[in-house]
Amino acid sequence: MMEYRKLPRGNEKLSVLGLGMGSIHKAPEDEIENIIRRAIEHGINYFDLCAGSKKVYKLFGNAIKGQREKVFFPLHFGAVYGETGEYGWSRNPDEILKTIEWELLALGTDYADFGFLHCVDEKDDYDVLRKNGVFDRMLILKEEGVIHHIGFSSHTLSVANMILDDGFADFFMFSINAAYDYECGDESRLGNASERYELFRRCEKDGIGIAVMKPFHGGQLLDKTVSPFKKALTHYQCLQYVLDRPGVLTTVPGIRSMEDLNQLLGFADALSEEKDYSVIASFTPEKVKGSCVYCNHCQPCPAGIDIGLANKYYDLAIAGDDMAKNHYTKLAVKADNCISCGHCDSRCPFGVLQSSKMKEIEMYFSQSLLSS
Repeated sequence: MMEYRKLPRGNEKLSVLGLGMGSIHKAPEDEIENIIRRAIEHGINYFDLCAGSKKVYKLFGNAIKGQREKVFFPLHFGAVYGETGEYGWSRNPDEILKTIEWELLALGTDYADFGFLHCVDEKDDYDVLRKNGVFDRMLILKEEGVIHHIGFSSHTLSVANMILDDGFADFFMFSINAAYDYECGDESRLGNASERYELFRRCEKDGIGIAVMKPFHGGQLLDKTVSPFKKALTHYQCLQYVLDRPGVLTTVPGIRSMEDLNQLLGFADALSEEKDYSVIASFTPEKVKGSCVYCNHCQPCPAGIDIGLANKYYDLAIAGDDMAKNHYTKLAVKADNCISCGHCDSRCPFGVLQSSKMKEIEMYFSQSLLSS
């Protein structure tokens, strides 16, 4: 049976298993609608609508017609879509607010359950959204009932804590999985295991809900050939791992097909043995040698590159996350700024030659953007 967890600062009860819409646009349109309907029939009620294509909104609206009260979803203030419908990322207030208006119309609803400041990974992102009127507009929309709760999405520990300090967030989306939580240093911008756990405990204590993105580490944890642990975990081990973190209400793994959905639906009735992730305790630093786990122990970079975040976007992109490519282009300092000083190479506890990795990352994104 599906489990539900109540939003501490609200009455909403969210299914622990949600769905992410980032890659679903690759499926046929009729299949997309059927996936959403089947998910709802099986108790999934939380969906993240930040999609790889704008066509998903109309299809989602069709699927929930007549049953809007059964689902909960955020709209992301900062996720926009180009003329051909492809996902993009903007800080332009007019473009952002116009997109939100269009999304509500396409969905056939007059409200969103959550309004998220989108992908606030750097302090500058947050500063811009607070100063350009977007956040103020969100407050007005909340007063008008157009959005019921305000939150945000982020990949960065320090930024998440900074936003939570301001006290307005009821709910937020954060990247959690065994690879990100791995204890690997004490100077990380993404936080070591204890620092990240303190964030989760803070949310539980303060009544702030967490929706988890990237529970499979972009699929890498499922494949021993690319997993930083050199060993594969199962879907259900990964899901149970994130759901056991303090403060977590739901997780939103991305799906691409009905087959993906059916596989996830088995989680609700899986045996405890199938969800047991205790094998993680046997992983040692030696097993992650040569793999960047985004600990940022290599910092500070003399050129100002956020090495961990650049690696994260690269790994997600090569694993098939199209949105990660766009996120990389928004970094204030990209991999091509590397001066090959070797500072990072000498400090990486996992033996990654980050100066060479920066060239690899920049070449990948340069070619990727040229071919898109």
